Amino acid sequence: MVRSDRRSGKAPRPSVWLADRGRERGGRRGGGRPSGLDRDRITEATVRLLDAEGLEKFSMRRLAAELDVTAMSVYWYVDTKDDLLELALDRAFGELALPDPDTGGDWRDELRALARAYRALLVRHPWLPALVGRFLNVGPHALRFSGAVQRVLGRTGLPEHEVTGAIAAVFQFVYGHGTVEGHFRARVASTGLTPDEYHHQAMTEVLKDPAASDVIGRSARIMEARGGDTVEEMLERDFTFALDLLVAGIEAMAARGRA
Repeated sequence: MVRSDRRSGKAPRPSVWLADRGRERGGRRGGGRPSGLDRDRITEATVRLLDAEGLEKFSMRRLAAELDVTAMSVYWYVDTKDDLLELALDRAFGELALPDPDTGGDWRDELRALARAYRALLVRHPWLPALVGRFLNVGPHALRFSGAVQRVLGRTGLPEHEVTGAIAAVFQFVYGHGTVEGHFRARVASTGLTPDEYHHQAMTEVLKDPAASDVIGRSARIMEARGGDTVEEMLERDFTFALDLLVAGIEAMAARGRA
């Protein structure tokens, strides 16, 4: 059973959160609501299913089976599958640890902590990147994260008109890095190998291809110069250095603005 504003000819709602504000949370009004269910339980099960099976296999029927209810029961609490995915997206954002706005810590440390937390979130939930750009991200947890990012970058000394560019530079980098890392880890998991075994096998095979050996060989020399005995160490060193470059760039731009 699929319910969709597009199929009904209605304009799609901009966000389940905007639709919910001003009306009772927790689904539709009226009697007959299934017992033992609520929106929080449904959202929690959605996140669990997405983590286990991925976005492509997710369906309202599969969710209903996980909850041991009928698909119609779920629709007492959400109107569409998209609504439920948007709720799951915000639930995931609720896992992020945010800096205390009253501590006045060093913005560099807080920015690095936010970037690392976001990267870990994207890797932990590989379905998340596909939803980040699909929805408005105006749920309560996403808004708190955005507010924390704005506060931290607001203390960098950048003029206000440059803050959005700094946000894009840092968090679109993290989004890309976390997305690729999540895909890599999923691919490795599907092979039954460890990340190090997979990396060694892949490099060995690709170096046998004359068309790729020159570029890949050069990449191998660059990686050797960078150091790191394991895939985990290599990923961490690359992420840390790239983030340091971005922080240094923000510092330089802020100093230029003060000159």
